Amino acid sequence: MGAAIYDFLFSPFAEFAFMRRALVACFALALSGAPIGVVLMLRRMSLFGEAMSHAILPGAAVGFLVAGFSLPAISVGGIVAGLVVALAAGAATRATDQREDASFAAFYLIALALGVTLISTRGSAVDVMHILFGSVLAVDEAALLLLGVVASLSLLIFAAIYRPLLADGFDPEFLRSVGGGGTLYHFVFLGLVVVNLVAAFQALGSLMAVGLMMLPALAARYWSRSLISAMAVAALIAALSGYCGLLLSYHADLPSGPSIVLFAGGGYLLSLGFGRQGLILHWRQRRHLEA
Repeated sequence: MGAAIYDFLFSPFAEFAFMRRALVACFALALSGAPIGVVLMLRRMSLFGEAMSHAILPGAAVGFLVAGFSLPAISVGGIVAGLVVALAAGAATRATDQREDASFAAFYLIALALGVTLISTRGSAVDVMHILFGSVLAVDEAALLLLGVVASLSLLIFAAIYRPLLADGFDPEFLRSVGGGGTLYHFVFLGLVVVNLVAAFQALGSLMAVGLMMLPALAARYWSRSLISAMAVAALIAALSGYCGLLLSYHADLPSGPSIVLFAGGGYLLSLGFGRQGLILHWRQRRHLEA
């Protein structure tokens, strides 16, 4: 019995190098992406991550058209496209009375349509599916190195801007009064979001990349009362989602990216129902008050 459980849980990673690379990639994405997702949630920018995951598509498509499935070309193209959309939407918000979420929605829809159109001009339906949904099992050493570098640099930069970023989110007037550049920290943070989504894009594709960033962050809020603990819980949920999703995809012969995001979604639903601040607790408190 014990040998069967061990084989089920660990043998895929012990026997196959591509499974180990995929697992390390998921862990790297969990460590850097989940804390960023928590801050996005607190700043009420959850849909920004979704918008940016689609905004990188035109740049990735241009990189694909120029060099095929070239990691450097797709990464550079995705970063450029994401930053252009982020800056354009931010500028439109500050120059007009349009809300930021509306600006991002408009620009990301344009970017998504443009990206799919560009890929379709030379690629096949298989190429479109690969770009949209990725393949974490195909992560090679170069992509793994990129994910490791992005995760390390993201954590360092995030730690450096952590305090002023929170001050800008909770009390921007105070930050301006002490000479802090709230706008600068905001755009640095947006850059971190874009870079992490581009890194996740290599493994999970455009449509799935934001899932491992936002779903664990949304789940963590039902278990944590402090920001630091929420980030730790989100990273743990993201890492477990990656591990369980890879196991499911291996044993059930299912797509790896959607399997990982489905486990992250399952973690969110369980947290929503059974978390310390979830629906069941609210239901019990309501019954207690009514009694």
